[in-house]
Amino acid sequence: MEKTLFEKLWDQHTVADLGDGNALIYIDRIFLHERTGSIALKSLEADQRSVRSRSRVFCTMDHIVDTFPGRGDKTLMPSGHLFIKATRESANAAGITLYDIDDKDQGIAHVISPEQGIALPGTTLVCPDSHTCTLGGLGALAWGIGSSEAEHALATNTLRVQKPKTMRVQFNGELPFGCTAKDMILHLIGQHGAAGGSGYAVEFTGEAIRNLAIEARLTLCNMAVEFSAFTGIIAPDQTTIDYVKGRNYAPTGDQWQQAVAAWQQMHTDTGAQFDKEIVINCADIAPTVTWGTSPQHAAAINSQVPNPADMTDGHDRESTQKALGYQDLQAGQTIHDIAIDAAFLGSCTNSRISDLRAAAQLVAGHTIAPTVKGVVVPGSRNVKRQAEAEGLDKIFTDAGFEWRDSGCSMCFFAGGETFGAGKRVISSTNRNFEGRQGPGTRTHLASPLTVIASAITGRITDPRELLEVAQPAMQSNGSV
Repeated sequence: MEKTLFEKLWDQHTVADLGDGNALIYIDRIFLHERTGSIALKSLEADQRSVRSRSRVFCTMDHIVDTFPGRGDKTLMPSGHLFIKATRESANAAGITLYDIDDKDQGIAHVISPEQGIALPGTTLVCPDSHTCTLGGLGALAWGIGSSEAEHALATNTLRVQKPKTMRVQFNGELPFGCTAKDMILHLIGQHGAAGGSGYAVEFTGEAIRNLAIEARLTLCNMAVEFSAFTGIIAPDQTTIDYVKGRNYAPTGDQWQQAVAAWQQMHTDTGAQFDKEIVINCADIAPTVTWGTSPQHAAAINSQVPNPADMTDGHDRESTQKALGYQDLQAGQTIHDIAIDAAFLGSCTNSRISDLRAAAQLVAGHTIAPTVKGVVVPGSRNVKRQAEAEGLDKIFTDAGFEWRDSGCSMCFFAGGETFGAGKRVISSTNRNFEGRQGPGTRTHLASPLTVIASAITGRITDPRELLEVAQPAMQSNGSV
């Protein structure tokens, strides 16, 4: 019987079919962080249980830790140091691998998982963070869990999971110039809604997907959860194998050859049936920006802010009116004319070396607008070292950006970092909910190219304006 990629991975990891739509799934690797991982470890200790497979459990400091140079345990979050110390104590007591604040490989969980080879094609990986679906970009079956589930997985290497339905989202054709993986996923969510993937495991396919570099695939799958999907996944191919080879936790020797042979079989069979299919014509995609307070409030950068009066659905009309009020926008405003106060480049969505390279290439020779505060936060210390070795940090600081240490930073307010109430931010992050970047802060999600172009002009700006004028040789292949 023909199977989808998701069904193959599900079957390979099923310990027991529980007969009610749930299955007991074997978990290959578990990742924790100091915000919720410490809760799971402490709870495990309280129950006098231990971690079943220490070598398969990893922990990092990313959510609460400061990203200011010279940071320590103290953070802007009043009780943040307690989370950090508790996580350190429990991780060391449990004997698991910890990427502590001063570790040379520290970084955001979803950045260092692929970077270190912890996430591999075909593995199951969970983390108490909703953006664990990022790792589907490598062909891993990965999803976010809660602290209680993390405790169960730590003790047993299994989880009881309800099997989701399957969806295929096919991106046909080539991405237009100036468009990236971030624009692809914002376009999908804008067209089909933030609940469009609810109840489904989504496989991304098509010509545009095959042409994406691995880090762009990670960006795309990162926001599968903003589509309400159980997870997102892309079949591993030679691009994946080339990326994984040589990573710290990747197999070597004979095991590498065996792994490659297995990964080459990880694809959806011809004729396999999905429960739902969506086809996107990439020619319809433009640089895309959110105007409201949900990722589904996304539109092409040269379009207008919608008018609630034009909406027939009462719920949509009410939510749009509320979003416009929070964002302090008027119906009919042209999106690319909206002035900004700040620009943020970072987060598990867009903080990898390819993001920084593309952003630096665009900003080189420019300075950001004097009215704009710009911040760049690398996703890991490895990314930071690599960027500094290439001189990217100097390009950013010469342009007027702050250059920070690695962490989640202003993706959200858990660590206490914010641009402030009433400030309007163009951001490479994944969520634009009310208060996401701090109380009263207004967020517009966009690609790194759009973030940089907007920082330079001081208003939301189509990056193609600068790409075509200043750097005609720079072509976009969606790798950002």
